[in-house]
Amino acid sequence: MEIINIEKRAFETMIARFEILFEKTQTLCNLHSRKSVNKWYDNQDVCLILRISPRKLQTLRDNGTLPYTQINRKLFYKIEDVQNLIVKQPVSLQSLFETK
Repeated sequence: MEIINIEKRAFETMIARFEILFEKTQTLCNLHSRKSVNKWYDNQDVCLILRISPRKLQTLRDNGTLPYTQINRKLFYKIEDVQNLIVKQPVSLQSLFETK
C-alpha cells in the first residue's frame, strides 16, 4: 500500500474544486431531467399504426414525408411525426381494402 502526503492547503483546495464540480453536475442534471423524453416508434409500430407495408414505409422515408432517426441499423420515428402524417395524409380507398 502506498501512502501519499499532501499539504492541508492543497487538500482543502482539492475538496473545494470537487464541491464546485459536484454543484455544476447537479445543475446540469436538473436542467436535463426537466426536459420531456420523446417517445419513439420503430418500423413495426409505424407499419401497424398506418396499416402499410415496410416497402411503403421505405418510400415515405425516401421522399421525406416521414422524418426518422437511425441509431446503428435501427430506425425510429417520433410519435408527433407519425401523428402529423396521419392528419396531413387523407386515407386512400386502397388502404381501406388492403388485407394483411
